[in-house]
Amino acid sequence: MSGGKVRVAFHTLGCKLNYTETSTIARSLDTGKYEKVSYDEPADIYVINTCTVTGAADRKCRQAIRKAARQSPNAKIVVMGCFAQLRSEEAAALEGVRLILGNQEKFHLAGYLDELSANPENVSAVPGTEISDVASGPIVHSCESMERSSFISSFSMGDRTRAFMKVQDGCDYHCSYCTIPLARGASRNQPVAECVREARVIADRGIREIVLTGINTGDFGKSTGESLHELLQQLIKVDGIERYRISSIEPNLLTSGIIELTAASDKLMPHFHIPLQSGCNETLARMRRRYRRELFEEKVAEIKKVMPHASIGADVIAGFPGESEEEFRSTYEFLENIDLSYLHAFTYSPRINTPAALMKPVVKSSDATQRSHLLQDLSGKMALRFALSNRGERERVLWESRNSNGLISGFTDNYIRVTTPSQEVEEGWITDVMLTEPDKNGGFIVTDL
Repeated sequence: MSGGKVRVAFHTLGCKLNYTETSTIARSLDTGKYEKVSYDEPADIYVINTCTVTGAADRKCRQAIRKAARQSPNAKIVVMGCFAQLRSEEAAALEGVRLILGNQEKFHLAGYLDELSANPENVSAVPGTEISDVASGPIVHSCESMERSSFISSFSMGDRTRAFMKVQDGCDYHCSYCTIPLARGASRNQPVAECVREARVIADRGIREIVLTGINTGDFGKSTGESLHELLQQLIKVDGIERYRISSIEPNLLTSGIIELTAASDKLMPHFHIPLQSGCNETLARMRRRYRRELFEEKVAEIKKVMPHASIGADVIAGFPGESEEEFRSTYEFLENIDLSYLHAFTYSPRINTPAALMKPVVKSSDATQRSHLLQDLSGKMALRFALSNRGERERVLWESRNSNGLISGFTDNYIRVTTPSQEVEEGWITDVMLTEPDKNGGFIVTDL
């Protein structure tokens, strides 16, 4: 306890959507009762918002819980989010865990913490929620079906220059390797008008950039009869917000209208993250993806035709069941010859209750890891190639944060990191810089502003 307040530390794992939700949930706590502290500090309560998209994500969840237990052996640990939703028994078995909240229940955290602080031996039900009544051990408020879940809005406010705003949740795609529909439920969103209202709230805080996030962001509008294109058309009218980015969008949902609007608007950044997962059509079919690689290639070409300096990234999974050396080589060569700026490469890991977990043959772990490393190396080459293609260009940079060495960094419109030792710029400023010579990681250090 600090000054009579309960010290609460938050830690977030996984996607940017989780970060928006953690930020919103943390703001719901009564500041008269609770003091927010760093996850690296001793705390009375640790709240860990989790991810379970891969085996590595599960491992990070367990590590985060164990770290909290080591730091403060008497602390109460709250585990919430996707790992809590799908693997509550595993979470309950870990030392220090007192409360487990699924993806709907976590938004009632403030009420649960009030009862946890008042009654350290147990937690009774928060009005309006259904929970399991367990007299001892961790209390589990999760594992209910997500099929009829409502949309709960959230946005981050911790960064003075950039906010993440949740506009969509859930997914109807049911790719063969993915548990996210089980953890998050069906695709749903709030209306365009509500998104615009939240953007104005963010603008009033002096934040200059909004990143639109979701589980399947391009599916926005499915539950309200609207579209992502309509949302973007309205958001760019909001005064005070200078830049918007789409966190990720499926190739089959990236319409020509969205591409054309981005090219025509100074507020929509020329930066697209488009999940690919494989450059081999046979693998894509086993993954149950809703496109072939030819569509992905067409979308990249369409973007580059109207925005030659646009940044385009992709997700790729290495070692999916049945992926032969020939199929991997097909993916690698496809990526090698397409105009991308970077990759997020993942090694496949089986997820319980997915069709892919039963598929044969299984790729040897060592082979899958080696393929992932090859894709990561290719990503580095892409980043440097993209940076070199921007050498000599004058770009706008939103300056975000200054480190302990006095260097301030930010990103260009097309998502190139720029760093400067100059003291003439401040966080939140947008200035033009000349990109001179990139470093080996594809970023730029500039001194002449």
